[in-house]
Amino acid sequence: MSTKIIIIIGVVLILIAILSSIKRNSDSRLISTKLGVPSGIIGVLMLIYASYSSDLVQYNRQIEQVSIGNKLKIEGEVINTKVVSPIDQDSVDCRILTMGVYPKANKNDIWVLIHPTDDRYYPQSDHTNTSYKRDGEWQVVTRFGGDLGEAYDLIVYETDSIASNFFSSTILKWKEVNDYPGLKLEEIPISTKEVDRIKIYTRKNCRGIF
Repeated sequence: MSTKIIIIIGVVLILIAILSSIKRNSDSRLISTKLGVPSGIIGVLMLIYASYSSDLVQYNRQIEQVSIGNKLKIEGEVINTKVVSPIDQDSVDCRILTMGVYPKANKNDIWVLIHPTDDRYYPQSDHTNTSYKRDGEWQVVTRFGGDLGEAYDLIVYETDSIASNFFSSTILKWKEVNDYPGLKLEEIPISTKEVDRIKIYTRKNCRGIF
């Protein structure tokens, strides 16, 4: 039975319950409460079931867990945008929180792209947006899908609005078809500027978990 049919039946049953509560002038009811009460209960349960089993309500059955890797100690004034966690040559879990710092006067957007052994580039984002920035610090959830011990370049870019829109729209398109082919190097907008790069490795088999 389709979700739409379940919703229609549920609404009808609730209407029956409402009509059972209406009295006529003769003090009789349009519909018996013996029919109306169970109809209302069943109708509500059907609507609840329909909402949780369809795209009408996006119900997250699994809360995404992320880990934090080793952290680089920063001393003194920050003059360049860079990664502070994970650190170069680190081994990481399948989902991590990549964190960094930037000069507070820097207004550019920050994007993290990972470059695995398939020679493609994968922009990372929480919700098809740029990395979160505030008070000289930035962060973004980063996901890996390779084998145990696979090597990745984790690359940080500063971008303008044009490049940011390109990355955001690309991620959105990938999500819509549930296919993440990655970008070729020549597809990355020329307005992006690489500001940091580290090499990391997966310490678990992350293939097929996303």
